[in-house]
Amino acid sequence: MSRIQIVIDTNVFVAALLSQYGASFKLLMLVDSKKFEVNLSVPLALEYEDVGNRLLSQTKLTKSDFEDILDYICTTSNHHEIYFLWRPFLKDPKDDMVLELAVAAGSEYLVTFNEKDFVGAERFGIKIVKPKDFLKKIGELQ
Repeated sequence: MSRIQIVIDTNVFVAALLSQYGASFKLLMLVDSKKFEVNLSVPLALEYEDVGNRLLSQTKLTKSDFEDILDYICTTSNHHEIYFLWRPFLKDPKDDMVLELAVAAGSEYLVTFNEKDFVGAERFGIKIVKPKDFLKKIGELQ
């Protein structure tokens, strides 16, 4: 049986770095749980790194801790090269990059706090969900 394929938007990754009490943190802790598979592209990994480094002073993490988390995500994720660019589809080119990855990976879910930014993604068969809602769907929250 194949596992659920997801893409984690940068805002969810950042929320997990900022607080260990929310759904975003729990989602990252489940990355290697075999309940779902995370999909990643080089541009998205670089965005995680860029934004994470800029916000590092707002977290309780050391630079080394952050690098370990990023390495963990990169190691446990399915890697995809994007060969098509049909931008602009969404208002923000960075959101287009995330949607393109979700399409290329055959992801069922794109996990984000900015659902309104991905209006139209349903045309590609992708469900836009918040971390808490995704955790409910996989039985990790009530």
